[in-house]
Order: sequence, then C-alpha cells, then structure tokens
Amino acid sequence: MIKDIKRTEKAMDLADQQNTLTFVVDMKATKPEIKQYVEKTFNVEVQSVRTLINFKGEKIAYVRLKSKYNAQEILDNLTE
Repeated sequence: MIKDIKRTEKAMDLADQQNTLTFVVDMKATKPEIKQYVEKTFNVEVQSVRTLINFKGEKIAYVRLKSKYNAQEILDNLTE
C-alpha cells in the first residue's frame, strides 16, 4: 500500500508546520485504507487524508495526524 515516505524539503516542512506525513501510495489505495494502514503501522490517530496524482504518475497521500501526535517525531524515528 505505502511505497515510500517522502523526505523532501516540502514534506519535512509539512510534518513540522502542519503535522502531516507525506507518502507515495499504490494507485488503488483508498483514503480509508490509507488512514487505517497509517493508524495501525505508526500507532497514531489520523485527522484527515488528502491524495493527489503528481506529474510522475505517482499517487501522493498527505496524512494529517491528530494534534496529540507529532509527525516530525515519526519521521525522525524512521530515519534512524
């Protein structure tokens, strides 16, 4: 379902400023499936999921976490 976690400057800014994780996901993945996967995998609660298809033909999911969780912390733990 999730192919990759974006670690671009924009993705890092979104994690820091809007508590949002950015993923490259399977084209067939639905918003409810993405939400459920992120909640189970990272043990967090998701506030919202937005998706788009970029110019490379990749489906990108922007997953905003509820305020009691820290997206930047999750990214830091994944890079260790």
